[in-house]
Amino acid sequence: MNTATALPPQITLLTGRIAPLSDSDKPSGIVKTPVDRPLSLGPEGFTGDEQADRRVHGGVEKAVHHYDFGHYAAWRNELGPLPALSAPGGFGENISTSGPTETTVAVGDIFRLGTALLQVSQGRQPCWKLNKRFEVPDMARRVQQTGRSGWYYRVLQPGTVAPGDRLELIDRLAPEWTLHRLWHALYVDRMNLPELQGIAALDVLAEGWRKYAIRRLESRQVEDWSKRLNGSA
Repeated sequence: MNTATALPPQITLLTGRIAPLSDSDKPSGIVKTPVDRPLSLGPEGFTGDEQADRRVHGGVEKAVHHYDFGHYAAWRNELGPLPALSAPGGFGENISTSGPTETTVAVGDIFRLGTALLQVSQGRQPCWKLNKRFEVPDMARRVQQTGRSGWYYRVLQPGTVAPGDRLELIDRLAPEWTLHRLWHALYVDRMNLPELQGIAALDVLAEGWRKYAIRRLESRQVEDWSKRLNGSA
């Protein structure tokens, strides 16, 4: 079914190669720049796009990262005109649009983009590389606290995507589970047992995020994400 009620948003398509982070010898593919040609999209992402640390970036559940360009204005209001906020690509996104946000997009949503089919798999979990990218010591924590994190897609059907293609919503499998709701349950109201039980049973959610809920239900404890946010691990 087609549940879209307005003209689907056009995308800016971005990729990046592995390079050292600013003032660091740590490699990263977080810097993304727009491309001007069609790209092949396979199960693990776009041709020409790279991730340095494959333990936590990339893979089939994080094949494509989407970030709302509308968030950039909010970040500029809070942080000033930082270079990384001057154009799409600051947050390592492969797809930039104005319109869909974490409050309107739900895990399991299926989109057509070019000749490919994408499905929302999870929200983006920020890490310390954002601190280096923006030269803001607590940028990753800010992203986590605001919920302006973006989200990932898995690729249901490989295809070709071009700059300016429109992201068309074609189905919703769990519309009640918006990315904002998931963020609130995992990062804000972190031991809400009914919410955690719902997340644990949400089969369209990436297994890694379901396991957070399962572990909390079993241990009655919340994991410590400080090392991921600060770069101490």
